Amino acid sequence: MLRTCSTLHKPPRAHGARSPAAHGPGGPEPGSAAPLGVPAAPRRTVGNTPGQGADVPRKYDVVLFGATGFVGRLTAEYLAENAPDKCRWALAGRDTAKLTALRAELAARFPELAELPLLRADSGDPDSLRELAGSTRVLATTVGPYLQYGEPLVAACADAGTDYLDLTGEPQFVDTVYVNHHARARETGARLVHACGFDSVPHDLGVLFTVLRMPQGVPLRVEGYVRAKAGMSGGTFASALESFARWQTMATTARARREIEPRPRDRRISTPVGRIRRAKGMPAWAVPLPTIDPQIVGRSAAELERYGPDFEYRHAAAVRRLPVVAGGVLGVAGIALAAQIPPARRKLGAKLAPGEGPSESRRAKSWFSVRFTATGGGQTVRTEVSGGDPGYGETAKMLAESALCLAFDELPRTSGQVTTAVAMGEPLIERLRAAGIVFRVA
Repeated sequence: MLRTCSTLHKPPRAHGARSPAAHGPGGPEPGSAAPLGVPAAPRRTVGNTPGQGADVPRKYDVVLFGATGFVGRLTAEYLAENAPDKCRWALAGRDTAKLTALRAELAARFPELAELPLLRADSGDPDSLRELAGSTRVLATTVGPYLQYGEPLVAACADAGTDYLDLTGEPQFVDTVYVNHHARARETGARLVHACGFDSVPHDLGVLFTVLRMPQGVPLRVEGYVRAKAGMSGGTFASALESFARWQTMATTARARREIEPRPRDRRISTPVGRIRRAKGMPAWAVPLPTIDPQIVGRSAAELERYGPDFEYRHAAAVRRLPVVAGGVLGVAGIALAAQIPPARRKLGAKLAPGEGPSESRRAKSWFSVRFTATGGGQTVRTEVSGGDPGYGETAKMLAESALCLAFDELPRTSGQVTTAVAMGEPLIERLRAAGIVFRVA
C-alpha cells in the first residue's frame, strides 16, 4: 500500500487547448487559477456559507484519480487533447509505474506533457487521500466499485472544500455519501457530484434541456427512452455485481437518507417505475430500467423550481422486439442471483477484470440515443440526446468536461451533494454540445 501522495516530477509547461469545448460557454470564472508561473488566485466561494477551503490556493485545478484504469485512460487522453492552456492538471493513482507509462503515451502525442505531474495515492490510505484532496480545486475519480473504494476520498474532499466528481451508478453509495458527508460539504463549500457519465448525464441534462423548452409554472410529464449499442468494461461489471450483492442494505440506506433530506414545499416530484408498455412517439416497447437515473432526475427537479409545481419522470429502455425484452430481463435476473452467491460472484467477476474493456474498433461502432417526450400546459415537446460510444468514449468526455466546467465556468452557488443539472446545468450542456454530443429538439 502506498502511503504518500507525492509529486513525482515538476509541473508541466502550459499546453494549448485543442477544442472549443475546453473553455466552455461561461468562460473563466473570477478567482480561477492563473497560468503556470503566476500565483494562483483564491478559489471562488461556493455554497450558502463561506467554505473553509474556499480561500486556500491550490496547486492544481483538476486531478484525475484512477487515471490508469480503462475509463481513466480515456479521460486522461481527452484532457490531454482538450484542457485549456491555463489548466494545471495531474494524474493520480497508486501504481507509479503505470502512471509513468501512461504519461509517456500521452507525451508521444503531446510532447508538452512529458513532465505532466504524477501524484501517488491509495484508496486504502486516508492520509494520502487527504493530501490529494488538499492539492486541487477539482478531483475526478474513476476508482470503483465506489461502495468498496469511494467513501474515504469523498470524506477527504468534503473536509478540504474540494469539488468531487465520479462515475458511480450505485444508489447505495450516493445515499451513503449524502447521509455521511453532505452536511460537511455544505460547511466547506465542496460540491459532490456523482454519476458524471453515461447514462446519468444524458438523462439528467436531457430532462433539463427539455424542461427549458416547456411552459413555466405548469405540471409537467416527461418520459425518457434510451437505446444504445455498447460494450462493458471490467470496472463497470464489477460495480454492477457489487450493487446486486448489496441489494438488501440498499433499502436501509435509502430510508436513512429520506429521514434527513428536506422535501420541496408546495411542489410534487414523482419518478414512478412503471411497467412494460408501448413507448410514446416511437415504434418500440418501453422497458423500465433499474438504474439510478430517475433518482438523479428527481433530485434535480426537487432543487430547480423551473421543473414546475408537479413534475413526473418515467425512464425506460426502448426495445423494438419482445424477445429481446425477455432475454434482457432473464439476463439481469441471472446476474442478480449469481451476485448473491460469493463463489459465483467471484467467477463472474473474473470473466471481465477491472481495467479491461471493449476494443477501440468496437467502441467506434457504439452509439447511444435518449429520446424525451414532455407534455404540459397544452404543449408537447420531443427532444433527443445522442452520441458515440456511451460507456467509455463519451463517458470520459462527460467526466472531463464536468471537471473543466467546475474549475473554470461561472456557475450557480451550490454546495453539498448536487446533481449535474443543479451544479452545472446549461454551461455543461453547451460544453458537451461543443464536444460533439447532440442535444436537439426532435
